[in-house]
Amino acid sequence: MIDRNEALRKLAMNMARYSGIAPLAKPLMGGLGAILMLHHVSDDMPKPLGLNAHLTITPGFLDEVLTLMKQMGYIFVDMDEALSRIRKPVPGLRFATITADDGYRDNLVEALPVLEKHGAPITVYVAPGLVEGAVDIWWELVEDIVTIADAVRLPGNGVSVEFDCRTEAAKRDSFWRIMKHLSESVSEEDQRDVVRDMARKAGIDVKPARNNVMNWKEIGRMAGHPLVTIGAHTVHHFNLKRLPEPQALAEMADAAARIAGATGEMPRHMAFPYGFRSAVGRREVELARRAGFASAVTTRHGLIRPGHARHLRALPRISLNGRYQNVGYVGTMLSGVTTPLANAGRQLVTV
Repeated sequence: MIDRNEALRKLAMNMARYSGIAPLAKPLMGGLGAILMLHHVSDDMPKPLGLNAHLTITPGFLDEVLTLMKQMGYIFVDMDEALSRIRKPVPGLRFATITADDGYRDNLVEALPVLEKHGAPITVYVAPGLVEGAVDIWWELVEDIVTIADAVRLPGNGVSVEFDCRTEAAKRDSFWRIMKHLSESVSEEDQRDVVRDMARKAGIDVKPARNNVMNWKEIGRMAGHPLVTIGAHTVHHFNLKRLPEPQALAEMADAAARIAGATGEMPRHMAFPYGFRSAVGRREVELARRAGFASAVTTRHGLIRPGHARHLRALPRISLNGRYQNVGYVGTMLSGVTTPLANAGRQLVTV
């Protein structure tokens, strides 16, 4: 199912591509390079409702994207080299660096062989709480719950709220309403227990979803690979903007310390959980600096420009989105024409 906004975005990108605007714009708007964002990279069949389909691309599509970018003249670098090129641009050479959020097992099993083929480095952002099961990939559990349930009841402001899930249309609508409820009306610390209670009532085991994340042994294998950098994704993958300042800072600093303890190397780079406007702002960027990170990435849509040398802890990314698995769309995004469209006319995207 394609929603109206998705259809409009695809129409706009196709118009930019086929009209010739995108190729003409690239020399002026293509910036210094791009930071690509991945989550799952897997050939597994999508779930029936596909509510989280945007978070999964196939290894074949990743291969196509990296092949295209080589043909476009991009060079693949790690995050440290990317920062060097932002501070001191190399004329005529655009760089790309690849990142992956959450530390899914398929990053090791299915994505890494593609990256090896192209000699493309990757930074994998790890949340120790996800690794150890202290928190869950709750958005995937919610999809599983609405898929099989006829109704979902949640606590809210002293009274329970019921969500109808009897039809496919109702399941889709309820999924987004439940996500909003959990993100706004349930504290970050209580989300796990609330979602696990929902799963228990629906007869769903939370272990398979948790097992999609690498364990520390597998993260150690990744850390020892010459193409891989391990970064931090906070401890519990909480929305930092919803936390008091001391707790938000501890989420960043403690994640770095725990990753260092597990891998033997202190991470220099981090990704803000969720990364959109209601999850990261200027306070969180400053906290990332205080926590000692050399860089931090958001999920804001945009290319890297010289001005980002002043905003190394508020870097935008280009999402390789499972709903847009077409190299034509990627080429259009890399031209730079979509950056101002997604950011109220701005080309320098920060927070």
